[in-house]
Amino acid sequence: MNAAADRLIPLAAPGPLDRRGRPLRDLRLSLIEACNFRCPYCMPAERVADDYGLDAASRLSFDEIETLVRGFVRVGVRKLRLTGGEPLLRKGLPELIARLSRIDGLDDLALTTNGSLLARQARALREAGLRRLTVSLDALDPDLFRRLSGGRGEVAQVLAGIEAARAAGFGPLKINCVVQRGVNEDQVLPLAERFRGSGDVLRFIEYMDVGNCNGWDPRGVVSSQELRDAIDARWPLRALDAQYRGEVASRYAYRDGAGEVGFVSSISAPFCGDCHRARVSADGQLYTCLFAAAGSDLRGALAQGEDALTERVAALWSGRNDRYSELRAADAPRPKRHVEMFLIGG
Repeated sequence: MNAAADRLIPLAAPGPLDRRGRPLRDLRLSLIEACNFRCPYCMPAERVADDYGLDAASRLSFDEIETLVRGFVRVGVRKLRLTGGEPLLRKGLPELIARLSRIDGLDDLALTTNGSLLARQARALREAGLRRLTVSLDALDPDLFRRLSGGRGEVAQVLAGIEAARAAGFGPLKINCVVQRGVNEDQVLPLAERFRGSGDVLRFIEYMDVGNCNGWDPRGVVSSQELRDAIDARWPLRALDAQYRGEVASRYAYRDGAGEVGFVSSISAPFCGDCHRARVSADGQLYTCLFAAAGSDLRGALAQGEDALTERVAALWSGRNDRYSELRAADAPRPKRHVEMFLIGG
């Protein structure tokens, strides 16, 4: 093990290990399938109806969500990220966050949003106990941003949401950008310039083959190395150590002290070996991989209570053997269909 790995923050107490010896530490929980954007790489308008996900009947209730999270904490989860769809569309969200923030053993509570509704909700979320925020932002150019949101978003609203989050006491924020060749790679340097020195952490994500409706083509991938080289040529970078084992993004600092930038390289440098994340959809399906072909229903166990839910999750995790990105990199057989990104929040 190298010196950097020796300095990694240790993982929490024992819990079930999957078939590759990976513990369960991170839960990403979708609160709602609906979204007010129609981003082509996630929820393209021509494939997903405008009213998709608005029917609340199939969603887990707040009581079910609290029971579910308590059960996951009992099997080792220490970090919870709330996703969607667009989670800020879920009514009564501050009430839910307040309940989740009081769960013993949960060390981190975060949320990922497209930011369009954040300006009017940021303070309530912070006061309820939300600790961290990630905002998706694929372009600064207003026309391009509007197109990338399926004609439904305004970049000014997202930037206002970021400012409101800072004012509410969130920070540093994470700003995520999915880069596609021929689409928005010309936004990389403007985004880097915008967030340098802000205290927030900009992260560039390789365009991934998540879901089935985005028409993914490997020729659309801009590798993290290419992005790093472009930024380094303008503002020199130096590599930083990982903050914990299994950290998704590779971290780099600007040599002039203007903060840091991250790169998520699922295509060019798969990180399945350290993956300790599970995902649960808004209707209670457990997915043990971002690229899973199918989920496992948790609602039956939930109906029986926390003990039954804990046993069910432990059994499912113990049977996990997922390593999709490594198989892709090796051009090995792998599932051809995947759960849609908008069902599990990426």
